Amino acid sequence: MNSWTRRTHKRAFGHHLPIFLVSAAAVATLYVTRPYKDVLSKASFATAYPALLLLALTLLIGPWNLIAGRRMPVSSDWRRDVGIWAGIVTVIHVAVGQNVHLRGRPWLYYLYDSHAKGPHGLRHDLFGFNNFTGLIGVLILLVLLVTSNDWSLRRLGTPGWKQLQRMNYACFALSAAHSVGYQTMEKQKVGFVTTVWLCIAATLVLQVAGYVLRRRRDRVRELERLSESVG
Repeated sequence: MNSWTRRTHKRAFGHHLPIFLVSAAAVATLYVTRPYKDVLSKASFATAYPALLLLALTLLIGPWNLIAGRRMPVSSDWRRDVGIWAGIVTVIHVAVGQNVHLRGRPWLYYLYDSHAKGPHGLRHDLFGFNNFTGLIGVLILLVLLVTSNDWSLRRLGTPGWKQLQRMNYACFALSAAHSVGYQTMEKQKVGFVTTVWLCIAATLVLQVAGYVLRRRRDRVRELERLSESVG
């Protein structure tokens, strides 16, 4: 078995299969426990939280490795594969979600009804905010999803690819805003609200810790280089 085959086997059975099973179990559990009467509402809710948790995990892996003292490669297969499933579950959530509140009229998620009394044009209420943040977030995630491969890394080069992948921060911020907005609008239960805020807090704390640790290590390396040049 050559190195490429070993890597593919590891990713398929060591990464993708466990992530799929855990994600499917989470989605199924949320689906069967929701009191909603229709399939679309249950499916939209059931995919929302696993999608956010997977996206948060992509931002937790790097700082956690730094804190644990592990080597940080340019592209981590584990982080990449989690990101792929974050993208898959998010796309499913968005596709289903476009048909929950306004059946057959998804454009009204972003535009006011021109035939109704009141404001017209782009929605600027909380409902519109929730939908626009979700839409922009999933568009960014699609870009990240299609470039999460070795070919894109070689094509763009390390600096360009890393710069593109940093859009994940904006994607998570938009997804978090989308989640909080919908929870506010729907007056979601405390347990689910707590889950979202814990997810946001954990991501922020580990990202800040990782940033501080990177800066500290960079300063140490710079001092070592200066020391060697003087010596």
